[in-house]
Formats: sequence, C-alpha cells, structure tokens
Amino acid sequence: MIFGSQATDFSQWWLTFLKPSPDATKLVPKEKVAGEYRKRQAGVLVATCVTYLSYYIIRLIFTTEQKPIMEAYGFSIGQIGLILSTFGIGYGVAKLFMGGLADKSNTKWFLASGLYLSCIFNAFLGFTKNFYIILFLMILVAVTQAMGAVACQREISLWFAKKNRGTMFSIWASAHNAGAFACVAVIQMATLLFSGSLTMVFLTASVISAIIATLMLLINSERPEAVGLPNMAEYSGYVELDEKGEATSQELSQKSFTQILFQDILTNKVVWAVTLTSISIYIVRYGVMSWIPSYLPTKGFSADWAKWLVGIFELSAVPGVIILGLVSDFLKGRRSLVCFICVIGLIACLITYFTSTSQAVITVVLFIMGSLIYAPLSLVGLMVNEAVPNYAVGLSTGFMGFFQYVFGETAATALIGQLVDHFGWGARYGSATQPPLNETATQFVTWRIGWLFYL
Repeated sequence: MIFGSQATDFSQWWLTFLKPSPDATKLVPKEKVAGEYRKRQAGVLVATCVTYLSYYIIRLIFTTEQKPIMEAYGFSIGQIGLILSTFGIGYGVAKLFMGGLADKSNTKWFLASGLYLSCIFNAFLGFTKNFYIILFLMILVAVTQAMGAVACQREISLWFAKKNRGTMFSIWASAHNAGAFACVAVIQMATLLFSGSLTMVFLTASVISAIIATLMLLINSERPEAVGLPNMAEYSGYVELDEKGEATSQELSQKSFTQILFQDILTNKVVWAVTLTSISIYIVRYGVMSWIPSYLPTKGFSADWAKWLVGIFELSAVPGVIILGLVSDFLKGRRSLVCFICVIGLIACLITYFTSTSQAVITVVLFIMGSLIYAPLSLVGLMVNEAVPNYAVGLSTGFMGFFQYVFGETAATALIGQLVDHFGWGARYGSATQPPLNETATQFVTWRIGWLFYL
C-alpha cells in the first residue's frame, strides 16, 4: 500500500509538473510588448534548436556506432536493422500520443523532460550486450525521444507568425542535422578519451545532452500569454482556423484527445495529403542515412570516413534547408512548390549515388542530397501544422510522425537489413529472358517504394 501510495503521489506530481501555466495576471505594458516579444522569440528559437540538437546526439548513437557494436557484440546486420526499426516503430507510435499530450502540457518542461529521460535510458544501453534488453531500452529511448519534435513545433507555432514561420521552422529543423554532426563529434571525443569504450560513448553522450537540456531550460519560454504577452494571433494579426474554417486564436482547448484527433486531424484532407507525401521522403532519408556506415565501405570508403560522412551528410543540409525555408516564405507560403522541385533533384541524386563508383562523386551527391531530403521534410512538417488550429499542432505532428516512422523508417531499416543479410549489398532481380540489373538492396527499397508514393 505504501508503494502504491507513493506511485499515485508521483503520478499526480508529474501531471501537475507538466500542466500548462495559467495566463499571467500581470501583463507587459503595450510599449514594451514588441521588445519583450523579440527577446522571448530569440530565447525560444535558441532553446528549441539546441535542445533538439541534443535529442539527436542521443538518437543517433546506435546508428553511428553500428559497426563497432556488431564487432563487439556479435550482432548481424539483420539484428542491427531490427533494433533500428524497433526504435522507429516505438517512436512513431509514441509520437502520436506525445503530440496530443504536448498540446495540453507546459511545452518548456515537456521538452526538457523528454531529453532528461532519453539520457537516462541511453546511458543504460552502455551496460548491456543482451539483444533483447537493448531492444527494450531502445523502445524506452524512442518513447522519450517522441517528446522532442512535438514540443518544439508547438512552441514555434505559438511564438512566430505565419509570414516568417517557414524561415524559423527551417532553422529549427536544421538543428537535428547539426545534431547528427555533433553526435559523431561526441563519439569521436569519447572514443579518444576512453580508449574506444562503447560504455563511455553512451555515457558521454548522455551527460553532455543533460547539461545542454538544463542550460536551455533557463532561456526557454512556454506560451506568450503565460508571460504576460498577447498571443501570436492578436500580436501579428494572423488568425488560425478551426476544423470548420472559423477564426480561432486558441492555444489550449478543452477538447479531449479523441475529439481533436477526429475533428481536426482525421477529417482534414490536407493533413492526409501531406502525411502520405512525407512517408516517401522518410523512406529515402533513412534508406540513405541509416546505412551509410555499412554501405559506403562496399564502395571503397574506410569505416572511419564512412562514419564521419553520416555527420557530414546531415550538417551539409543546414544552409540548404534554411535557404529553401526562406524561399517558401518569399513565395508567400507555397511550400508544396518548393517540395516538388526538391523531389525532382533528389531522384537524379539517388540514381547517381547508387550507380557511381567514384568516391568523389558519391561524396558530393551526399552533400546535395542532404538539402534535397531535409528541406521538404522541414516544409511538410510546417504544412501539417499550418493545416490545423494551434491547439492541435502537437497532435498533427505526432500523427504525421506515426506514419513516417512506423511505415517509412521501418521499410528503410528492418526491410533493408533483412535484404542485405540474405542477398548482400548487391541484390539482383530479373529473369532468364531479361538479364538482372545490378542494383543495391538500398536502391531497390528506397527508390522504388519512394516512386510509388511520389506518383
């Protein structure tokens, strides 16, 4: 009974801890609103970017270290694929529910709490070699990682007007690209300092990310109204619409999770169109990024250089994503046009990446693909948020994330891992009358399935 009472007290404390702050009773004087808004916006942008960067330091440890883990733990590439897909499925499912929870929570604390918990579970990964325990821990990491994007996207929607939201959203979205590079840097630093200990790699990443989470918590803000400022609709003159097309400036809603899901998400055609498009891009994203450390050595790259290329692939996308976000704002919110142009270029890059034998060409194409993959991913995330009222932003993010990871990432990790296990990287297909085409398993899955959704 004592244990049960303690558990009940903890759950009540946790719900209170995440409860949104009430509107401030003391309002900021009108003459100081603009200055206070700019200061708070800067803090929110920095906090969401740097905190989300830290989420990716945790998230990509296992992906980046897959080669050393296979050697040290005796795992096959198929087992690595299953572990990665377990994360994807857990993340996708959790993101749906975390999105709904973020809409009704104090996003400032919600964001930091997810990273703290991720750090704890990631640290545990460094102390076991048991395949099934690792699978379980990866599910826990996935659930807590799902708290990141939904909180960040909600904060950006609350603090920035639609006229410049594309730029701000792209800056935030590019943070995870920088996070991938930071992950590689943290791994290399820990490897150098601790003689290649995988345990210390996991621990170092967790400690660094937890410190960053604490620092960013100090400069972050929750909602404009919670700090005495007018909401963004009133401040900017832009009003969000509800599911009936009627004006609303609500940041919070009394609707239940189910009501928001059915009234604002499932019956929204734009949400479905954007979500289905995003799945194909995710197949390409993870079909390329997740397998760089294993695929590029088959093209003659060293294992260390292939590992660095994971970070370089992500980091190279940062300027392109921000520029294309600016372009979407310049085109007055025509995000879909920018996405279409990116997809055309991406198809050409994929063909070159999988058929070229030149390491220089492959490296250059990887640089270009970073922008062409992550720019549309950034923009579809913003498009799905702009298709719903502010009180449903988190759930719209979670809804799209569910499909992206459960279907997109799973196809690009587990399926490719099994194909490579059975056929190697040079999987072939054909018939007696039609000679088989040389085509990697990665190309077969990412390009062909991607084409299905693009068409």
